[in-house]
Amino acid sequence: MVKKKHKEKLGIKIKKFLKILGPGVITGAADDDPSGIATYTQTGAQFGYGLLWTALAMLPFMMAVQEACARIGAVTGRGIAAVVKQNYSRKVLFAMVGLVLVANTINIGADIGAVASAIQLIVPINFSLIVLLFTALILFLEIFLSYRVYSRILKWLCLSLLAYPLTVFLINQPWAEIVRATLVPNFEFNFAFLFIITGVLGTTISPYMFFWQASIEVEEEKEHHLLKHGKPHLTRNFLRNLRIDNVVGMVFSEIATWSIIVVAATVLHNNGIVDVRTAADAAKALEPLVQTFPNAGFLAKIIFASGVIGLGLLAIPVLAGSASYALSEALGLKEGLGLKLKKAHGFYGIITIATLVGLCINFIGIDPIKALVFTAVFNGVAAVPLLFFIAKIAGSKKIMGKHRSGWLSRSLVWLTFIVMGIAAITMFVTLGQSR
Repeated sequence: MVKKKHKEKLGIKIKKFLKILGPGVITGAADDDPSGIATYTQTGAQFGYGLLWTALAMLPFMMAVQEACARIGAVTGRGIAAVVKQNYSRKVLFAMVGLVLVANTINIGADIGAVASAIQLIVPINFSLIVLLFTALILFLEIFLSYRVYSRILKWLCLSLLAYPLTVFLINQPWAEIVRATLVPNFEFNFAFLFIITGVLGTTISPYMFFWQASIEVEEEKEHHLLKHGKPHLTRNFLRNLRIDNVVGMVFSEIATWSIIVVAATVLHNNGIVDVRTAADAAKALEPLVQTFPNAGFLAKIIFASGVIGLGLLAIPVLAGSASYALSEALGLKEGLGLKLKKAHGFYGIITIATLVGLCINFIGIDPIKALVFTAVFNGVAAVPLLFFIAKIAGSKKIMGKHRSGWLSRSLVWLTFIVMGIAAITMFVTLGQSR
C-alpha cells in the first residue's frame, strides 16, 4: 500500500515536471536542427575532438541568452520585435527584422534541402518532388493545427536527437582524451578553424531562437490565461517554470551537440573521413549504433534520416514562425500560433512566403550539406548585433522593471556578444590572410 502511494506520488511529480517543459525544450531541440547536425558532424570529422570544449563553454552563454529572451517575452507580454518597436527607432527595428528574415529564410532552405537528401538515402525519389511535398506538409501542420496540438508534436520530435548520445556509449571511446578535450580549450588562428567555430557558435546561439523564445513565452501566457488586456500577470510559479524549462532545454541541446561531435570524431575523423560532403557521409557516423545487425549501413541511414526528418519538422516551423513573429510585430499585424488562419492572415502569410522562398533556394544548384554549414556561419555573424539589443533590453529597468536581468545574467549575455563578435571579426581577418 505504501509502495503504491509512493509510486503514485512519483508519477504525479513526473507529470508535473513534463508539463513544465515547453518553449525551452522545443527551442533547445530546434537548435540542433539539420544545420546543427551538419555543422557539428563536420566539426568532429574535420577537427576530431579538438572542438569538444565548445559544447561545455557555450552552455552558460546559451542558457543566459535564451533565459533573457524568454523573460523579455514573459515580462513585457510582447515579442522582441514589438519591444524594439516601442523603445527604439524604426531603422533599428527593421535592421533587426531584416537580419532575422534573411538568416531564417536561408536556414529554412538549407534545412528543407537536408531533409530531402536524408529521405533520398532510404527512398530513391526525385529531389524536387521531395522538397515540394515536405514543404507542403510543414505548411499544413503549422497553419492548420492548433498551437496546443502542434506544441505537443514538437515536444515528441525532440526525441529524434537521442540517437547520438546512444551511439556515444556503444563505441569504444578514448575517454581520457575526450574528457581532456571537453575541459581544456584548443584554439587555432586560421580561417578553417575560425570558420567552423563561428558556425558552431551560430548554429548554437542563433537569431531565430531569440525571437521564437520570446514570442512563444507570450503564447504560453495566453495558454495559461496570464495575459489580461495585453499585460502579463506573472506568477512566481510561471517564472520559476520558465527558468527550469530553459535550463532543461539548453542542457539537452548541448548534450546532443557534444554527442554529435564525439561520434563524428570517433567514427569519421579517426577513420580518415575529414570532410562531410553528402548526407550519406554524415549517416556513417551512426553505423556503430546498428553494427550488430545485417545491413548496418542501411539501418544507420534510416536512423540518420529519421532524425533529420524529425528535426526538420521541428526546426523549419520554428524558423518560419520566428520570422513571422518578428515581421508581424514590426508591422503591427495580429500574430500568434494560437490564432486561426482567418484571424491572422498576415502572420500565416509571412510563414508561407518565408517557407516558399526557402524552398526556392533548393532550385539554384546549391549543395545541401555545404549550405547547412554556410547557414550556421551566417547565423554566427547575424547574431552579433541582435545580441547587443537583447543585452540592452534585458538589463533595462525602464523596459523590464523589477524583472530586469541580474548582474550574472547581464555579464553572460554581454560576454556572449563579445565572444561571438570576436569570432566573426577574426574569421573575416583570416579570410583575407588566407587568400
